[in-house]
Amino acid sequence: MLDQRYPRAYIQAAATTRYGRHEGRSALDLMAEAANSALAQSGLARDQIDGVLCGYATTFPHLMLADLLSEKLGLQPDYAHGMQMGGATGAAMVMLARELLRAGSCRRILVVAGENRLTGQAVDTSIQTLAQVGEADTEVPNGASVPAYYALMASTYMHRTGIDRESLAEFAVLMRNHASQHPHAHLRDLITLDQVLTSRPIATPLHLLDCCPISDGAAALVLSADEGPVQVTGGGQAHRHQHLSAMRDVLDTGAARACTRALAQAQLDVEQIDYLAIYDSFTITLVMLLEELGFAPRGGAGARLRQGDFAATGALPLNTHGGLLSFGHSGVAGGLAHVVEAWTQLAGQAGPRQIAPRHRALVHADGGVLSAHVSLVLQAEGSA
Repeated sequence: MLDQRYPRAYIQAAATTRYGRHEGRSALDLMAEAANSALAQSGLARDQIDGVLCGYATTFPHLMLADLLSEKLGLQPDYAHGMQMGGATGAAMVMLARELLRAGSCRRILVVAGENRLTGQAVDTSIQTLAQVGEADTEVPNGASVPAYYALMASTYMHRTGIDRESLAEFAVLMRNHASQHPHAHLRDLITLDQVLTSRPIATPLHLLDCCPISDGAAALVLSADEGPVQVTGGGQAHRHQHLSAMRDVLDTGAARACTRALAQAQLDVEQIDYLAIYDSFTITLVMLLEELGFAPRGGAGARLRQGDFAATGALPLNTHGGLLSFGHSGVAGGLAHVVEAWTQLAGQAGPRQIAPRHRALVHADGGVLSAHVSLVLQAEGSA
């Protein structure tokens, strides 16, 4: 049984904006739209929100973004915190919200992120901004970009495990299939394996359709100590390196360590998870994480996909909104949308997209070059 000495943390509501192109909308505008949707869904009054956690936005680098957003929304929280952990930020905010609720520091917390990275930032600026995750003295001056970092990692991983380009490409096809059913997804047109394999090379072995799009969009959650449809029962982190050149082992990036900690808190085994929300900035990201987390053997993620296990109707549905690869990547809100979708499916709120009942989800996000890892366990209320 879970430790009952501490208050529990529930996700009461979750929402996203449409992802894609939002001309004339700022990051703050998009955050407010998602936040207002989540607050309306929760049924809470503004004065009942006593905590606000806000993800950073490269297009709106305000020094006090959580305070600024609170002011825009008419909130006066007891606790406000802006966070910055790259792609792991969304999951980290949920983990922190759980700890604040369990500690009694807050009772009802708004978690929000959003960015207009597609329309509010030039492509070259975005590339340069993201490239700063590289080592300043050796990696960045040599012109490396985030796709290049992931391509180098992919080459090593593929050599070590034997996974092939086709297996990577099949995950891009699967994510597009899922996104085609979601009205808020950025990319909804179906694609074929051949289209992925023959799309424009970006950084060998990664091609254009192996990479997530740059999107405008926002996501928000309301977490509470009051009982709700989905409980956050576990959280864990791991940080083994920042830069690619400091990565100790491509087979041990830290993902499994974070997952082990989250599952231990939830008192669950990997085999008890029946829904996956896994970060997928590139196809190689998704494959590496699935295998390190223990949801496929090394080099075997593609085989599980071909068996149908990761389909919406499969044994272990994966990113049923389409993930970063097709739902879209709008900075912190890209990863936070994975949490929104996991909640939506576990809470039975997906409407026409609703899959068969699921009880326990594993959410995993990473920031940098598989640098910062955060795992969450979500559990539907009423499931033992």
